[in-house]
Amino acid sequence: MKRQYQFESLLQENSLVHGVSQKAIDENLFFSLALHTKENKEAIVSNRKKLASSFGDKDYYFVVANQTHSSTIKIIEESAFRGWNSLDDAIEDCDALLTKQRGVILTVLTADCVPILLYDRGQEVVGVIHAGWRGTEEQIASKTIAMIQKKFNSNPKDIIVGIAPAIGACCYEVEEDVASHFFEYPQALNKRKNKYDLDLRLINQLQLLASGIPKENIQMSGICTACSVESYFSYRREGGCSGRFMSMIGLQ
Repeated sequence: MKRQYQFESLLQENSLVHGVSQKAIDENLFFSLALHTKENKEAIVSNRKKLASSFGDKDYYFVVANQTHSSTIKIIEESAFRGWNSLDDAIEDCDALLTKQRGVILTVLTADCVPILLYDRGQEVVGVIHAGWRGTEEQIASKTIAMIQKKFNSNPKDIIVGIAPAIGACCYEVEEDVASHFFEYPQALNKRKNKYDLDLRLINQLQLLASGIPKENIQMSGICTACSVESYFSYRREGGCSGRFMSMIGLQ
């Protein structure tokens, strides 16, 4: 299994574990971690067990949501596996997760959409966000920050964010019907004839900044999944691939 991508800012926090999985050509299904794409379940569960072992000898509970491109946020209040060995007990209809539970690792599965990891140092809360263009349009990042403030009395200035590998504007061409949802962010759009290059990573960063998170608290991976298809699954570059990589964060 290839080593995981990690954020320097999050590595400095001793109470955290986190990582972003990568492709591995010598593993089953190139080390895809998605159960919902109809791949062989046994192979995916085996990959997930290998992933869990990479976090060392400690036992962690992994939580996976049934992502639906919504702006729904759920708070995890128990230490239990959810959606890890089966889709049957995944968190339903949800694209952002928050928890204060120690020993719980929150996860998000992507193959071009924007995965976001966050950690509130003040209140000891972690979170993950899945932001495709629909979730970005619904401002799921901003809503997650509002939720963490409401439920945990968090101060945005205490929140550290990592925006993990996702498709960049260099490879994300959209029609006007999609681009029109983001005309308020002209710096994230580049018009070419009747199409646009759309930068979802930048838009999510801008929404987080508008929520009060300092720019220095937001670390961008700078990795485009479509440009780095040897390391990350890319639905667009790979013509509708079934593989997904996983971004994860939890409190030790």
